[in-house]
Amino acid sequence: MSWTDEKVKKLRELWGKGHTASQIAQLLGDTTRNAVIGKAHRLNLEARAPSKKGINNNPDLKNNKFKKKSYNPMTRKQKFQSILLDKNFEAENPKSLEELSEETCRWPIGHPDEESFYFCGRKPEEDFPYCKLHILYAFQPKGQKEDVLDKEDEIPEFIEKKVKASSG
Repeated sequence: MSWTDEKVKKLRELWGKGHTASQIAQLLGDTTRNAVIGKAHRLNLEARAPSKKGINNNPDLKNNKFKKKSYNPMTRKQKFQSILLDKNFEAENPKSLEELSEETCRWPIGHPDEESFYFCGRKPEEDFPYCKLHILYAFQPKGQKEDVLDKEDEIPEFIEKKVKASSG
């Protein structure tokens, strides 16, 4: 494909209106997206952010397959620390295995062989399978050694304080 004066003029016009390189190539015919990008670069056309037209036409974005990232995403450690500071734990909502979903805490209570066995059922924290209270049991911050517990069933003191503070 050769770039005629007419095609160059059309390229400048479409580029200025914010069309994508793919759209321009299709409108010009007999050219490729890469040829359009190369010619735009050689003509020193203004570089621009990705076109909103191209984003809106993307079916993956319409189906919400991609999550928008927040501008200040919290790290996993920051989320854990914020949970440590929060003393408001909702009431337990016992669920059977069949009742579990993405919207329920999946922390097991008791032993599966026991008749009274159930799962917590509270609302889980974002990016975690467990509620605030059970995240404290399940996840420990990196780089800190746990104190060795004398008894197998002993609950760490900081968690006991959290439970007492939430029920009192």
